[in-house]
Amino acid sequence: MPERSASAGVPAPLATTILVLRDGTAGLEVLMVTRHAATVFAGGALVFPGGRVDPDDAAPEILARCRPVDGLTPAEMALRVAGIRETFEEAHVLLARVRGEAGLITAPALAALEADLAHSLGRPPAFADLVAGGAIELATDQLVPYAHWITPVGRPKRFDTYFFLAEAPPDQQAAHDGHEAVAAAWFTPAAALAEAAAERARLIFVTKVNLMRLGESGDTTAAALAAAKARPVVAICPEVFETPAGWRIRISADSGYGAIEMPTYALTRGGGAVMS
Repeated sequence: MPERSASAGVPAPLATTILVLRDGTAGLEVLMVTRHAATVFAGGALVFPGGRVDPDDAAPEILARCRPVDGLTPAEMALRVAGIRETFEEAHVLLARVRGEAGLITAPALAALEADLAHSLGRPPAFADLVAGGAIELATDQLVPYAHWITPVGRPKRFDTYFFLAEAPPDQQAAHDGHEAVAAAWFTPAAALAEAAAERARLIFVTKVNLMRLGESGDTTAAALAAAKARPVVAICPEVFETPAGWRIRISADSGYGAIEMPTYALTRGGGAVMS
């Protein structure tokens, strides 16, 4: 069962991030959103959709609307619910099925469901409204564990974040929420890294490193999912340390990414902050 991490007096609440993948004309693409500049965590950065696990993500009535995954506890299922919820709230991509159907919900079916609920509620439906109506089933079984990162000790804002991969619904269009996210777009890993290198985008360290790994996982969604299924997930807490030449950050060779070390100044120009 996932447990909240804490060290140096700063707790690290549980969070979930989903790398939503599709096969684009230039190869494998991943959905990314740009955080609002005023957002407390990663403000202004280009990130994958995700956020903190809410208590309601583990509510029995929500878990009852999920496609079962053998061997997972309610707390582990809540991690997946949180990722699906955040992806919908930030990018309007819903990883769900119409109840009883095998494929992910189509764009027309989602639009019709939202229109029906808006009519009955008198307002745009929230994620909880979509789930509570009983017409859909969250595609929790489609999420493939990818990584587990814990914000470095000593940072003022920390998270204990589980990363998943998921194939995108074939015809849904991403749209940012205008609050936490001010843009939503698809990038090849190489294109996102190039945007940061050219200082047209800001990447936090964990996003940059996971884009590098994703770029090495193959040119298709199927290849990336297969690579993730074959790779064990290791909990990683980067180390930030001071040297005579300045502050540096590193992860060890047993992290599953290889040993990576770089000066922190490289993370403020094109690489973003450490993790916050």
